[in-house]
Amino acid sequence: MENSFTLVTIFGLLFTLGNVGPQAEAARAFFVFGDSLVDNGNNNYLATTARADAYPYGIDYPTHRATGRFSNGLNIPDLISEQIGSEPTLPYLSPELNGQRLLIGANFASAGIGILNDTGVQFVNIIRIGEQLQYFRQYQQRVSALIGPEQTQRLVNEALVLMTLGGNDFVNNYYLVPFSARSRQFALPDYVVYIISEYRKILLVKTCPLLVPYILLSQLSSLLKNLLCSTTALLIGLVNLDKMPQCDHQLKH
Repeated sequence: MENSFTLVTIFGLLFTLGNVGPQAEAARAFFVFGDSLVDNGNNNYLATTARADAYPYGIDYPTHRATGRFSNGLNIPDLISEQIGSEPTLPYLSPELNGQRLLIGANFASAGIGILNDTGVQFVNIIRIGEQLQYFRQYQQRVSALIGPEQTQRLVNEALVLMTLGGNDFVNNYYLVPFSARSRQFALPDYVVYIISEYRKILLVKTCPLLVPYILLSQLSSLLKNLLCSTTALLIGLVNLDKMPQCDHQLKH
C-alpha cells in the first residue's frame, strides 16, 4: 500500500502549510499533537491550571466564548482544517468525539507540555507527549471497531499530522525561574542540542512506529536529520550556527 502520510512538524514557532490544499486533502484525517499552540480544549477536561476556559480567550471565536483554545479565536489546527476543507478536529477527551466524527481525526494536544517530561510540572495534570501517543493507540482501536483494521490503517497512513513541541521547554523550564535546574545542568547551546536529541527520540522511537509502520528506517532517519537540523536555528535566535555540525553528527548516531 502506498504511504502518502504527511508529517508537518512545528518546533518552537515554525509553521508551514506546505502543499495543503482544499481539493487534494479534503478526504484526509487530521491528527494534532503538542502544546498550547494547538490544544483546542483537552485541558478543559483536566484538573490543571493550564486552561483557557475564561475571558478573554475566545472573544473573537464564532461563539465569542472560551473554548479551551489558547487564542482569542481560531488556532493553527482550525486554520489547517479550513484549508483542507474539513471540520475542525475535536479534543480527544471530548465526549462528542464518537462515531463518524472519529474519522475526521482527533486533537490530542495539551497546553503546558514539552519535549521533556519535567517541562510543565507546575501545571500538575497535563497530557504529556507519551500519553498523547497512548491516546492515539486507543483512538486507532476505537476506529478499528468502527470501520475495521485495514481501513483504519489506511486512514492513519494517509492522514495529515501536526506536531508542535519545544517552546515550553524553554519558557516553562529552562527560563522558568532564575537558575532553574535545567539552566544549571546545561549551558544554553548544549541544552538546545539535548532538546533536539530528545525530540528525535519522540519522532523516531515513539511516533513513527504508530504513524508510518511501512517506511524504511534509513529513509526516515535521513528525513529526521534534515528536518531537525533545519529547525534548530528557529529557536527564537537562541542557537549558534557553529553548533549545527554537532547536531548533524548527533542525529547520524
